[in-house]
Amino acid sequence: MSQLADEIKKRMFAAMKAGNTAEKEILRVATGEITMTAARESRELSDEDVQGILRKMLKSVRETLPQADAESRATLELEESVLLSLLPKALSVDELVAALTSVADAIRSAPGEGPAMGAAMKALKSQGITAEAKTVTQAIQKIRS
Repeated sequence: MSQLADEIKKRMFAAMKAGNTAEKEILRVATGEITMTAARESRELSDEDVQGILRKMLKSVRETLPQADAESRATLELEESVLLSLLPKALSVDELVAALTSVADAIRSAPGEGPAMGAAMKALKSQGITAEAKTVTQAIQKIRS
């Protein structure tokens, strides 16, 4: 099992002991998703795989948040903060621009947004950086301006 999955389980048990029901349930759902994905794919998941699962859960929460009423909004915001605490810190737009300096010319000369995004994502992946598409798009726009 990945280190991140182990960390999630440890935090879940700590939340149980502390009586933090909301955090425990959020972490329990995350653990369930991780376990189901590992079983479905019949393999051990890496930390990157687990981060992908957490990002998918976070995206779902963020999509639901605007339609939520006041009561469920608080729960969703707590869920968002717990999931964010499990993921590595996201790079800012300026940090992404700095990481993309090696391919800035390719991004500027790309015929459209799609090829520019492809060049940027390829460069980030080669550096081992994962970033949200929205943030990468903002970095591309900053480079192209």
